[in-house]
Amino acid sequence: MGYEATLRVWRGDDGAGELRDYTVEANEGEVVLDLIHRLQATQAPDLAVRWNCKAGKCGSCSAEVNGRPRLLCMTRMSVFGRDEVITVTPMRTFPVVRDLVTDVSYNYVKAREIPAFTPPDDLAPGEYRMHQVDVERSQEFRKCIECFLCQNVCHVIRDHEENKTAFAGPRHLMRIAELEMHPLDAADRTQEAQTEHGLGYCNITKCCTEVCPENIHITDNALIPMKERVADRRYDPVVWLGNKLFRRNRD
Repeated sequence: MGYEATLRVWRGDDGAGELRDYTVEANEGEVVLDLIHRLQATQAPDLAVRWNCKAGKCGSCSAEVNGRPRLLCMTRMSVFGRDEVITVTPMRTFPVVRDLVTDVSYNYVKAREIPAFTPPDDLAPGEYRMHQVDVERSQEFRKCIECFLCQNVCHVIRDHEENKTAFAGPRHLMRIAELEMHPLDAADRTQEAQTEHGLGYCNITKCCTEVCPENIHITDNALIPMKERVADRRYDPVVWLGNKLFRRNRD
């Protein structure tokens, strides 16, 4: 049976806005995005919301529901009480364009700063060979749908706008880790991760992992291993000596 749900939705732009209350019909099995669509159709035709697949695979409908970063299409109404006010607001880390739509272009800027996959010079396309265990190591990271919820919840940029120039965020540090762990990637990405993309800013609170809709273990499987590789390269005396010797031999 249907019931009347109370939605409290952010309405406004980058200049000003407010939370407005709406009463919207809800039915069994629906998700928050269903109610947002019904609100558009019946009461607020000018409500701006970004969405595409409605299947949890495109990452478009990212927002905050009762203060928690979520995909609107994957947040079931059944997790809320029928008399509970459901507050829907835009992602807080990015500038508001209008209503629930935010400007996430920061993420594309950071993505372009990461050097692409760099195969060895002595291998031609078609000659690449990998063991399955090496494929599996970074395959988890390929599940990312770029919803940017991990970026949104990361307090390094959520609470400190000034860090955005120096910090790529968990999504892009995970991309660097994916390439660094790739057995055929010839680039050394540890130094760049630290100096160019701000790996040192991450203090492994695991908030990014907690909100990932694909259940990627961002912190444990990407960020911490990258920190370990950076520490080995910079502070392990054996590695340091080996680098010195090999560099001397090359020269």
